Amino acid sequence: MDQTIMSVITCDPRENHLLCALTESELEQLTPHLELVTLSVAEVVFEVNEKLNHVYFPVSVIASMLCCLEDGSTVEVAMIGKEGVLGFSTFLGKNASSTQVIINQAGNAYRISIDALQNVLTRSGGRRLGNFRELMLRYAESVFVHMSQTIACTRRHAVDRQLCTWLLTSFDRTTTDILSITQASIGYILGVRRETITEAAKKLQDEGMIDYGRGYIALKDREKMEAGACECYDIKKDEGLRLSEDLEMLKTRSNKRERLTFSMNLTERL
Repeated sequence: MDQTIMSVITCDPRENHLLCALTESELEQLTPHLELVTLSVAEVVFEVNEKLNHVYFPVSVIASMLCCLEDGSTVEVAMIGKEGVLGFSTFLGKNASSTQVIINQAGNAYRISIDALQNVLTRSGGRRLGNFRELMLRYAESVFVHMSQTIACTRRHAVDRQLCTWLLTSFDRTTTDILSITQASIGYILGVRRETITEAAKKLQDEGMIDYGRGYIALKDREKMEAGACECYDIKKDEGLRLSEDLEMLKTRSNKRERLTFSMNLTERL
């Protein structure tokens, strides 16, 4: 993996939604162990069955989880950006990646070694990071929703509608209306030939949804694209909103628990 460790921290860990959902005291336990890294387009973060040595919390990077078949073909089963974590299977008790994880939009992520993470989680019986495990399990549930919907989408929906859904899902994870990606890369991710993506992209361009050129796709009319997407986009978007609400609820509950513990300890000292 060709990863560059940033010498100067230029991002806030709270730009990642899972890290943002931690309380101040919980994040303080992790911060000394977080490294800011830059990940490049097409960089493979994990191979199938590769032992997990780190987990990654994306800030601006976007990654695809790919199912790889014996004939060399691939298909995306989930997309992960700043809302999630790469290597979440470690929180389910699995120390190897079940999919290939590849970068489709370059950017930054915070990584932490599994050893450091486990040390923090087991310190004091993990009481100071009790919220963290709940966050990871809730996020894993959200990924499974995305996976099941993606499988149904690739099986039942036309490629141009899949492309609309995939592009919208990508744009939701960026701060711009331009994706730096080739049609060949999208074909690799979606499990179809480049020529098929070229045909679908031309249709979207003719309908005024996008503009594209060598190595980029620009969003022109989001409303039209949402109308052209399959229902899978709305299902994934709704699940994302539910995830955000649940993360906020877990953070609020953890903050209340910390204040109660502080008050009880203060009373005991008095």
